[in-house]
Amino acid sequence: MIYKAGLNDVNIIAKMAHKMWSSHTLDELEEEFHEIIVSEDSAEFIVTNEGKAIGFAQCQLRYDYVEGTSSSPVGYLEGIFIEDGFRKKGYARELLKNCEQWSLEKGCTEFASDCELSNDTSLKFHLNVGFKEANRIICFTKNLKTGSNLALLK
Repeated sequence: MIYKAGLNDVNIIAKMAHKMWSSHTLDELEEEFHEIIVSEDSAEFIVTNEGKAIGFAQCQLRYDYVEGTSSSPVGYLEGIFIEDGFRKKGYARELLKNCEQWSLEKGCTEFASDCELSNDTSLKFHLNVGFKEANRIICFTKNLKTGSNLALLK
């Protein structure tokens, strides 16, 4: 069974999300998902098996430029997670369908997503459910507060 998450599901989603995004604390994730659930521009879907939550998907509308798209807003898969033991059984595909339908209902004509270059599992999932690779990029950052960076400019 798949349903759209409500505020009473924040802790359930945060616990699963923490397994995927372990660099965040559970409290941070709960706060973030609370904001996401109350937003009109995002949705969380939960899949259950025998009454137990075994996965979720987070999608939202993106109004800024999305690589490979030509419309706005674009539905965007921000994250998808299925518990070990339930993977490769079609649950993620069904969650994705809910996200795509939600995006259509919000007026989107395109849907997009991303994954890290090193995440082969996610890449295979995206390709298997009909996504086409739009581009590969490498992102850079620089700390502007350290003096060593400024020395390079002299």
